[in-house]
Amino acid sequence: MTADSRPEPPHLGDERATLRAFLDYQRATLAMKCEGLGDEELRQRSMPPSTLTLLGLVRHMAEVERAWFRRVFEDHDAPMVWAPTIDFQAAYDVSEASRAESFAAWEAEVETSRRIEREAESLDLVGYQPRWEEAVSLRMVLVHVLLEYGRHNGHADFLREGVDGAVGA
Repeated sequence: MTADSRPEPPHLGDERATLRAFLDYQRATLAMKCEGLGDEELRQRSMPPSTLTLLGLVRHMAEVERAWFRRVFEDHDAPMVWAPTIDFQAAYDVSEASRAESFAAWEAEVETSRRIEREAESLDLVGYQPRWEEAVSLRMVLVHVLLEYGRHNGHADFLREGVDGAVGA
């Protein structure tokens, strides 16, 4: 891993700027945990029987971004990225996956999510979560996705250490 270049969240800021910044910080953390690794290293599993890999986490987070932004606020029927149905586990199958393909999909979903958030008049924007069959606010979605990244970045810490011993940020 290289020097820490993640965007620093504001120490003082309004709710929206703070949520946006912390979400981008967590996104940058996942990318940082994968820096300098090739396809084989990114596909390296943690420990049996787990199939968890860094590349699988990147692919999973592409699904999370799509499921919580695109499907909630734009297209409830948008297909998932790696499976024709709602199957978050499909993203973890990295046997044929590459860094280039996986990161391109994740980065595209992140950009769509950022656009949706930027275009929203407020955090009170209401969308529809088709899996729950319930209305949800943009505020709730931002917090939910932020928590997803936080949990999975904890996994990424251990996975990266297992690949090459790199620890820290």
